[in-house]
Amino acid sequence: MKYDIFNGDADGIIALLQLQLANPTDTVKVTGVKRDIQLMKKITPQEGDCIRVLDISMEKNMSELHEALSAGARVMYVDHHKAGDIPAHANLFAHIDLDANMCTSLIVSDLIDKQFHLWAITAAYGDNLFAKADSEADELNLTDLQKSQLKAFGTYINYNGYGSEVADLHFAPEELYELLLQYKSPFDAINDKKSVYYTLELAYKADMEKAANAQVVHDCDTAKVILLEDAAWARRVSGVLGNDLANQSPNKAHAVFTFNNKGSYLVSVRAPLNNKQGAVDICSKFATGGGRAAAAGINELPKSQVESFVEELVGYYK
Repeated sequence: MKYDIFNGDADGIIALLQLQLANPTDTVKVTGVKRDIQLMKKITPQEGDCIRVLDISMEKNMSELHEALSAGARVMYVDHHKAGDIPAHANLFAHIDLDANMCTSLIVSDLIDKQFHLWAITAAYGDNLFAKADSEADELNLTDLQKSQLKAFGTYINYNGYGSEVADLHFAPEELYELLLQYKSPFDAINDKKSVYYTLELAYKADMEKAANAQVVHDCDTAKVILLEDAAWARRVSGVLGNDLANQSPNKAHAVFTFNNKGSYLVSVRAPLNNKQGAVDICSKFATGGGRAAAAGINELPKSQVESFVEELVGYYK
């Protein structure tokens, strides 16, 4: 069997998109909402299987990775999240870069000689790596209009990945990947007035308009915490709203709380854009937390721990 296991956000989808555009391969796709990251649990590897894992933390999938390698599977692992101790194994081909200004799609782009680098730039914008994406775009002499289009596209694809379950999303991640696969360049999709770009644009703008009235739980010089209502639209904007707030106030950390369907909160955290570190350290102090230095989250934060979380967030960046 051949498996592609990938995060359901812009970075995960576009990482796979590039690999498939470069070398079309028939594989079993395994994905989910952005926060569904323990995806290796969803397969039972056998000897001789080929597995590509894209944009999910190795640390969060470590036991399943060891099982796959022990079973005799070959694993290509590409990521930029907290990795833990990378196993030394002949069947593991790890491409891990924890630089706060890197994303999985940029790593993939380097692996395939930048054949579809416009897509990688789109993913970088979607991962809120605006400065890095601008720099990569400038090397290709893209116009301001082209950069703004790729920034919007990356944001829309990323926005689609957020939700407690796939039913919250406009498109299931695998479906969105298939819709994008017909376009060798993001500009091909943007130039197609019937493409998913325009469907997501309308949905994104409608949801963000609702988010403008969100409840502010805490606001000080170092951090701002927002609570969204219990609704599908709120779960969809939880990540992109954090990015938007971070860009508005680059010296502040931001956290967006949304209700999940388990009686607790899903938390999306952004480190200050001018100090892109610490997000994963804060979130990892809580049972279901993880991520990377610049952006991290907690899947299930009990209501009893909200005050403790806010103290950790504010205290870290004082």
